[in-house]
Amino acid sequence: MSTEDRPPAPRSLAEALRGRDDVSLGALLRSRPDLITPVPTDLTQLATRAGTRASVVRALERLDRFALQTAEALAVAADPATYDELLGLMAGDDADPAVAQALPHALGVLREQALVWGGDDRLRLVRTARELLAPSPQHPSPTGLGPTVQEATAGMSPGRIQEIVTAAGLPSTHDSVSAVTSLTGLFTDRRRMAALLAEAPADSLDVLERLVWGPPYGQVTADPAPRLRWLLDRGLLLPTAPGTVVLPREVALHLRRGRAHRTPEPVPPAVEAAAVHRPQVVDSTAAGQAYTALATVEELLKDWDEGGPAVLRAGGLSVRDLKRTAVALDVLEPVAAFWVELAYAAGLIAPDGEADERYAATPAYDEWLELPAAERWSRLVTAWLPATRTPGLVGGRDAKDRTLSALGPGLDRSAAPEVRHRVLALLAGLPEGAAPAAESVLARLRWERPLRGAQREDDLRSRLAGWALSEAEMLGVTGRGALSAHGRALLGAPAAPAKSPEAEPSGPGDKLPVHHRPTQVPTLSAAEQAVASTAAARLLTPLLPEPLDHVLLQADLTAVAPGPLRRPLADTLGVLADVESKGGATVYRFTPGSVRRALDAGQSASDLHAFLAAHSRTPVPQPLTYLIDDVARRHGHLRVGAASAYVRCDDDAVLNEIIADKRAAGLGLRRLAPTVLAAQTDPAGLLEGLRAMGFAPAAESAEGDVLITRAHAHRTPPRTAPEPVPDGPPVPDEILLAAALRAIRAGDLASTTPRKPGTAPEVNGELPRTGSAETLATVQAAVLTGEALWIGYVNAEGTASQRVIAPIRVEGGFVTAYDHTADEVRTYPLHRITGVAELADDAG
Repeated sequence: MSTEDRPPAPRSLAEALRGRDDVSLGALLRSRPDLITPVPTDLTQLATRAGTRASVVRALERLDRFALQTAEALAVAADPATYDELLGLMAGDDADPAVAQALPHALGVLREQALVWGGDDRLRLVRTARELLAPSPQHPSPTGLGPTVQEATAGMSPGRIQEIVTAAGLPSTHDSVSAVTSLTGLFTDRRRMAALLAEAPADSLDVLERLVWGPPYGQVTADPAPRLRWLLDRGLLLPTAPGTVVLPREVALHLRRGRAHRTPEPVPPAVEAAAVHRPQVVDSTAAGQAYTALATVEELLKDWDEGGPAVLRAGGLSVRDLKRTAVALDVLEPVAAFWVELAYAAGLIAPDGEADERYAATPAYDEWLELPAAERWSRLVTAWLPATRTPGLVGGRDAKDRTLSALGPGLDRSAAPEVRHRVLALLAGLPEGAAPAAESVLARLRWERPLRGAQREDDLRSRLAGWALSEAEMLGVTGRGALSAHGRALLGAPAAPAKSPEAEPSGPGDKLPVHHRPTQVPTLSAAEQAVASTAAARLLTPLLPEPLDHVLLQADLTAVAPGPLRRPLADTLGVLADVESKGGATVYRFTPGSVRRALDAGQSASDLHAFLAAHSRTPVPQPLTYLIDDVARRHGHLRVGAASAYVRCDDDAVLNEIIADKRAAGLGLRRLAPTVLAAQTDPAGLLEGLRAMGFAPAAESAEGDVLITRAHAHRTPPRTAPEPVPDGPPVPDEILLAAALRAIRAGDLASTTPRKPGTAPEVNGELPRTGSAETLATVQAAVLTGEALWIGYVNAEGTASQRVIAPIRVEGGFVTAYDHTADEVRTYPLHRITGVAELADDAG
């Protein structure tokens, strides 16, 4: 393309955006969704919004390390800069080939993000980004460079500048501007600069070496040492304040051989495999973890079935209740916090809303229990993936130095879902069965989102990544650290890359690097995630153990369940016996207390005998039969009712034994009749006291009937799961994006269409203003001539806009016209048109 045919260079960001097609503008709005909230009226407003500080900071935080290094280099380059100047700052005099290869893509990212505009001969960094990234005494540049010679000498006296020019071997000039220009030319001329430094004392060069990579500022006394005086006399160090000197940017770049960064990082660090396992081992291990996750959540909800811990006044669980839950689940407190938060995120538990508010299971828990095991697992992990509540923060402190509690406020971190998804995507990019080295995953994440400023002190993303790895293992998404087949399906990820020969392990646990670019895993919509979850459940189903309908009774009053039990069997056995140990096989122990618990629940001795005979693969041991019969014979022999409380028994010898027992002193017993004792305690306390003494009393009603005590499940009213806290404005879908682009283009057409001289406001963007009579006359004339008009319009909500219309008819106070900006026929009330203006004859 010749110079004459080349389109003119844009003079502003708005003009640069105006030259983009819809695909490019759509990519901008998709990557920076804050620009579309609300939809800009035209491209000028879009450019203005793209240059605001909040939006630019947000865009910079989402750049990878090399793209950010490129922006930092532009911030210390001339404005505007050429591509060759930028390449020199990034690749240095050695022209690093890796940097040269990666730079066009990084620059393309900055252009797409509207942080850089202009052609390769006039690259301009958005002014706000330059202010944020350019070096200053208050905010040093990440490059470690200081101010330019011109900036550093801005307040220096003309005489002192001439002294520096003369000492550097340059001819004196008539003014300071030419002197600074001459000094800058010396420092940017590699040959002359090398000759000047060749004359420098060795200890002076040592001073420069300490400042060259930053920080560029140093302290000097009122009488500098000779090594410093030599540098100050020649302007290689320039004073910025009393006692402070700075290394000029041009000098530092010469000493760095042109590099703006000590270590450019054009290539992301590889995610290394710490170990490689057989895929079958990974899948079976993950399936075992998935089964354990289901069992843990069920145990938690069973423990809270009749009403869980109280809700703190500020919300959440108390430290004591979390400890009690951890003991009940036989896990550490941080792990217990994770399971509690997961059940809450899945909508299985919630506050009950009563006056004495407690946590309890929701009705959704009962529905969840009826699902097949694999579907129950998919419900849990589908709730985990987008959750913003972060259990790893439990026990820490918030900004007001208050302890963060499980289920309490302050645990939402909007970055959690994005980090979680990215960690799993990196795992999906590894060969099948490969488990990553955790530090290499963190290094990759730091490259993709480098830390800036205060973020370095609190590396939240690294902590979120560590928690994501451990939580994925607990849930069975990964096994032995590697992504499982059902975990890959859950993400909607493509098949794992084939193993390279160098990745073959020589033995279990061998550490070896895996060099590849991780597979790009798409972010799924709600409908796509539902399909992926179904596919994951289908892959997991054959890996989960089938529930059993039998146990093995043993002579030592124990029962062994060699695998998971069907729910009715597990529920009944959980009442009749106590769990002694868990694992691949669960051991239950029968005790007098557990048998009495079953009898209190309404079972008879014959029911228990029949139950054990039907579900045991081994004969019912005689000691167990005797235990059940003995407890049943004594069960209900004593009767407790309300007096405050009383005990009655047909055998007065038993009552004599109770009164004589020293352990009954605290019950306040006294004889009312040969078969009746009265107590000062309440019936429940009396029942517990007698049971502690070894008796088996039964409660009775006012009519004298034995009360059957059954556990009553406590449920909350219907509750919805907590909504994740969004990380900024949501990414627009295709429908919204198309509508926004259409509106922006329409508004831009209206604001940039040429008007006839003298008929339009001189200020671009200002609505035309004409009287109602003139408006009506102009519109009626346009109907006759078929010409288009530029109008200002205010809708019913008070929003003002500019439009280009071709009036068709005017009647009843309305104008019907073809709206060029909306590309359709519309009707406008005349009283809402602020004014009209005729378009120029050459308006396209």
